[in-house]
Amino acid sequence: MCTSSEGVTRRQAMIAVAGAAAAFATGAIPMGWARAADGKTRKVLFYTKSAGFQHSVITRKGDELGHAEKILIQLGKEHGFDVTATKDGSVFTPDKLKEFDVIAFYTTGDLTTPGTDKSTPMPKEGKQALFDHVRSGKGFIGFHCASDTFHSPKDGVDPYIKFLGGEFKTHGAQQSSKISVVPNHKFPIKDLKPFEMTEEWYQLVNFNPDMHVILVQETKSMREESYKKLGNYPMTWARKEGQGRVFYTSMGHREDVWTNPLFQSVLLGGLAWAAGNVEADVPSNFDEAAPEAKDRAIKSDQA
Repeated sequence: MCTSSEGVTRRQAMIAVAGAAAAFATGAIPMGWARAADGKTRKVLFYTKSAGFQHSVITRKGDELGHAEKILIQLGKEHGFDVTATKDGSVFTPDKLKEFDVIAFYTTGDLTTPGTDKSTPMPKEGKQALFDHVRSGKGFIGFHCASDTFHSPKDGVDPYIKFLGGEFKTHGAQQSSKISVVPNHKFPIKDLKPFEMTEEWYQLVNFNPDMHVILVQETKSMREESYKKLGNYPMTWARKEGQGRVFYTSMGHREDVWTNPLFQSVLLGGLAWAAGNVEADVPSNFDEAAPEAKDRAIKSDQA
């Protein structure tokens, strides 16, 4: 496994710092706001196995970390998180997960198989170990293709999808889209305002309606009819899982998104909440925030 002290060259670190410095200059990420009040460093496991499609932002060249791994490690250093990046699924046992406060996924496919990148898969019990760990009071963050992981069978919804809150179905061409902020959301992302961003936007299904929606995809702003006919739908949300906290955003496909101050602010807000550094009431607001997505929600007999 690569940690915050391994695998990052001086040039790579400077690039990451430059991105973070730009964020501070805009005021989007106030220095230190994501830190724990008790001053303790929270430990984060960033799991980037590709059992399905392998994204460029987490592709490694030899021992060199992927772009997203370097960014998250650097942000962690600056905000009180010790980030360990790994593609080795053998860590998903109860004993090995104990040391981590937050589990972050940038993954695809069935993680219990070697798959595309041939890295060591999770043990068959690894998914349940993840669930139990988070439900005990820990945190989880899913970026982008975390929803393209452990897909549902044709006759039901996979437990992981219920846990995460939604499932990738398809995407169109990379394009600009307007994103709206849910009025009166209760999530601690500072100074969050509606924005427009170019990204590979996911079309999502099997929403868990107990989610607290934060950001909504404004499909009428998009150029493809396949998006417009869906109506507006959640693209960033939070939900409780037992005593634990689950956060997901569909952003994170492109390299420039990972250095974007706005995305980093969303990332750090999610990380701070998932780690328990900040508290927030996250009641379900799905029906009010995304009424056009109700037909793609998990039904009561599937939950």
